[in-house]
Parts: sequence; C-alpha cells; structure tokens
Amino acid sequence: MPSALPDGEPLPSDGSLPDSALAELGRRPFGFYLHVPYCASRCGYCDFNTYTATELRSSGAVASQDTYADNLVSEIRLARKVLGAADLPVETVFVGGGTPTLLPAADLVKALAAIREEFGLAPGAEVTTEANPESVDPAYLAELREGGYNRISFGMQSAKPHVLQLLDRHHTPGRPEACVAEARAAGFEHVNLDLIYGTPGESDDDWRASLAAAIGAGPDHVSAYSLIVEDGTKLAARVKRGELPMIDDDVHADRYLIAEEALSAAGYSWYEVSNWATTEAGRCRHNELYWTGADWWGAGPGAHSHVGGVRWWNVKHPAAYAQALAEGRTPGQGRELLAAEDRRVERILLELRLRDGCPLSLLTGDGRAAAGRALADGLLDAAAYEDGRAALTLRGRLLADGVVRDLVD
Repeated sequence: MPSALPDGEPLPSDGSLPDSALAELGRRPFGFYLHVPYCASRCGYCDFNTYTATELRSSGAVASQDTYADNLVSEIRLARKVLGAADLPVETVFVGGGTPTLLPAADLVKALAAIREEFGLAPGAEVTTEANPESVDPAYLAELREGGYNRISFGMQSAKPHVLQLLDRHHTPGRPEACVAEARAAGFEHVNLDLIYGTPGESDDDWRASLAAAIGAGPDHVSAYSLIVEDGTKLAARVKRGELPMIDDDVHADRYLIAEEALSAAGYSWYEVSNWATTEAGRCRHNELYWTGADWWGAGPGAHSHVGGVRWWNVKHPAAYAQALAEGRTPGQGRELLAAEDRRVERILLELRLRDGCPLSLLTGDGRAAAGRALADGLLDAAAYEDGRAALTLRGRLLADGVVRDLVD
C-alpha cells in the first residue's frame, strides 16, 4: 500500500506561501509535476500513492477518473493564485503515477493546456508523461504529441517473462520496445525506458538480455533502478514469509556494473547514478530540476512541491483531494520550512548523485575530511576534487549512499 506522508505544519486554507518563499520566485527554473494516482493493477513491489478501481470502491469514497483532469486544472489555477503575478514560464512538465495513460490522451492534453494558459511554457520546454506499454497505441501517442508532449517514459522493467511475472507487470515482453518505435513515429523527440534489476529469480544473463533489448529499441535515455523491497508491499510480505530470497548488495553491485558496461558500450553516458542518456539533450531536465534544488509545483493526491525553501505535500486520497478543491481550499496537508542548514545538506545529498557532483565548499570541516578519505579510497574523482568538486567515481557510485552519509556528518 502507499507509504505514509511525512509530518509537518498545516497549510493556510488558501495555500498561501511565506513572503520569503515568494521573494525567491524566478531565481531558479520552475516546473510542474502532475500525479495521476490510478493503476489497472498494483505491482507487488510498488508503494507509490496509487489506487486500483477495486481499492477505490472498497474505500467507499468517490474518486472518478472521468473528472480527474478537471481537478488537476483546478489545482493549476490555484497555483497561479498562490504564486501571484511572478513571470514563471514553465521549463519542465512531468506527468507521473500511477499510470497516467489510463486517462484519455485528451485529459493529459487538457492539463498541459491549463499550465500553458496560466503560466506559459518556456521556449523548448520539456513535457514528459510516463506510460504503461499496454495502455497506449499509435493513435494515443499521436494525440499526445499533437497536444504538446515531446518526451515519454515507458515502464519496461525487464525483457524476461518470469521477472515481469514476479513483479506483477502485465505487459507483453517486446511491447515496450515496440512502443519506442511508435513514439518515434508519432514525433516524440525523447524516449526513455525504465528498467529494474535485482528481482528474485533474475540471473546476470537475464539482466544482460533486458539491457540488450532496451538498447536495441533505440531510446535516447535509459533509467536502471535496483529493486527495493518496501515495507507494506506484497513483495515484502513474500520475502518475510521466506517465499522469496532477499537479493544482497553484492548482487545489486554486480548488476549495476553490468548496466554501466553495456550502456557505455552502446553510447550512453551516465549523468545521475541511475540514469544514462545518449546526448546532453536527452537527459531528463525535469529530474535535474529536483536534483539541483529548483522550484516545482506538484499537483495531484500525495504530490510534493518546493518553492523557495518551502516544501509541502497534498492529501493522499483522490477523494479527499477532489473534495478540497471543490470546496475552494488547498489540497495541501502539511509543509515544512527548510532552514539554511537543511538546504545545504539536501544539496549534498542530491548533487553528489550527479556526474558533476557537488561543490566542496558545501562541506563542513568534518565533511571535507571525509571527502579526503573518500578520495584516497578511490570513491571520488581526483580531477574533479582538484577543481573543487566532490564527484563520484564508478566505485563511488556503487557506494553512493555511504559516501553521502560521510560527507554530511
């Protein structure tokens, strides 16, 4: 089931932000995240804020997919009121979920049109939606492209049927690769395939086959994530009962090295620990916005936002979300005001995962000492260090979480 939201202070009913946050508007790129919380079925590993039709019916709350796009439009208009008259052309839009493409293409286009009308899109804006391979066809993709979407991300996960079955993924092997061709034919400039490694029962050769299939499809971006067994999921219950083994860290490290070797040989370059692109233009600019501490408004149930050092999050359930908007109040449930120290630490946590790393100037004395040790251990790049940056080597990427902990202590 979906994970819990953090604690925080209540938001004003109108969603207004402190003057200190509004004063920072325009200093950093601004984007929109739109969350679509609907899925045809729940994957066994997923703890995202998503709901199947059965789950919504059993909750007894009304949360219709038919009117969901109108709810998103209402929150986009609320965002314009909260952020005032500041000139904020939107540089990136990302529609995630859930399965956004369970909605009609016209609904996704309607939400994008509202952003364009209220804020305007910056020249060359990146507009992405996630998609389930079985939920789109050439006509659907053509309608999205005509409506302004120029980047699409397909959830492939694996090319091996037994791995897909264990993950409760229902698309047909080979369908994600076909989707890449269909998206290109529809005029999409950028296409991503998402992969997952470390599933119980997956072998090294299975993983190599998935990488080969993804590369062969010709996307300009590939994301590869290690499977995380989240508490409260069906997968976690099966592992706890001993039905499935827990994959150890050494296996995950080996799979990562296999991915780096295969993707590099095929012309992909890593730019974030779990992301590779064939060109700089192929990078996901929206995710870069998160990783570099920019500003974004997250619309939809459970969506998180950040503006000028204020982070807030919406109520989780689609029915509660719709009710708040219908009553003319913010769907925000809680928020936190980040102190300067919080923002410094977050910069290290996020920027260190990027190829360029983070400035050594962000580190305290203890952090600089830890960086020196990491350099000596081959975890940080020597040339970047000489230029005043902490940037991970390949070995450092394998141990990224530990390096980050040491640098922020």
